Amino acid sequence: MLTTTTDTAQGYEIKEYLGIVTAEVVYGTNAIRDLFAGIRDVIGGRTGSYEKVFEKGQLEAIKKLEKQAQKLAANGVIGIKVDTGTINPDEKGVLFLITATGTAVQLEPRN
Repeated sequence: MLTTTTDTAQGYEIKEYLGIVTAEVVYGTNAIRDLFAGIRDVIGGRTGSYEKVFEKGQLEAIKKLEKQAQKLAANGVIGIKVDTGTINPDEKGVLFLITATGTAVQLEPRN
């Protein structure tokens, strides 16, 4: 499956637009990760544990996006956009939300 953030795929012709596909991934916070992130906030520096969570989540969201596209008989997804956000269900924690959207398409190699 070809995936791209652009609205075209170099070397391919879009034969059919099959629809918008969306995938969401939600992660809960972790007390130990939160503790180290809090220390980083005080002393400065990057919070690698959270960076890894978002990196993993983005990859998972794109994989789910591909599966949604396959259900539509697509062989590509163009115009992919990945967004991140948080959900605060209560005062005790935060959930990380990662959403990927794109357009499922049928691609054919150009001659």
